[in-house]
Amino acid sequence: MVCPEDIHTAWENVKENIRTTAKGSLGLYELKQHIPWFDEECLWLLDQRKHAKLQWLQDPNKSYVDNLKNLRCEAGRHFRNKSKEYLKARIDELETNSKIRRPSGT
Repeated sequence: MVCPEDIHTAWENVKENIRTTAKGSLGLYELKQHIPWFDEECLWLLDQRKHAKLQWLQDPNKSYVDNLKNLRCEAGRHFRNKSKEYLKARIDELETNSKIRRPSGT
């Protein structure tokens, strides 16, 4: 009979071999850069949207569909507005820096 520890050890070896091979052939994966405008309110809306989707998946009735649709629209609108505000502020900063003739900070 095979011991569960042996299976676990074998599986860990397989996972490590896959990671090593992938790192060698594909290289390291670069993490996405932090989105500066994504704040706590965005995170809260994202969690609400995930929760609504899980409710809809567990019980796909009309009220959950409507709730999910409303939360998707609200979250998307909020993300677009936050992104636009950040980009507008960044553009204004770059314009100001170019008028003063000094390099901008990144």
